[in-house]
Amino acid sequence: MVRLPRAEPVQAVDAETVASLKQRLDAAAQARLGHGLAVRHVNTGSCNGCELELRALTGVLYDLSRFGLRFVDQPAHADVLLVTGPLTRNLRQALEQAWDATPDPKWVVALGDCAVDGGVFKGEYAVLGGPGAVLPVDLTIGGCPPSPARILAGLRALLEANSP
Repeated sequence: MVRLPRAEPVQAVDAETVASLKQRLDAAAQARLGHGLAVRHVNTGSCNGCELELRALTGVLYDLSRFGLRFVDQPAHADVLLVTGPLTRNLRQALEQAWDATPDPKWVVALGDCAVDGGVFKGEYAVLGGPGAVLPVDLTIGGCPPSPARILAGLRALLEANSP
């Protein structure tokens, strides 16, 4: 009987690197917002590949909350709208309503190739492109889907770039 590995091996994470990243993220979030970064996920027609990677961020390996980042249920509690999927015609209004309900300062992150420009669905009759077709996008994180590490690095870069 041939046994296949159950999962990919976990890369070793240096405790000093994690502590340094946590300190930098906390400092940037506190300086810019006065609190940790609150993220509202908005799916505008995704295949759910990016959502799987987002959920991995909340698991034991990445543990997003240790960096002061958290997902919230209401746009009114968010600092970032994290948009996945191509912007479909039927979800345009929902995205605009989420934008209107999010208090300033706020950022929009287009996550995944589909959210960047429509990805493999670009040009389809029901697809308007990415969220940039209707909202100002502050950061794009490409990939199909992007890895959790890449998503975390993008959110860190967003915070650090907007810190005073």
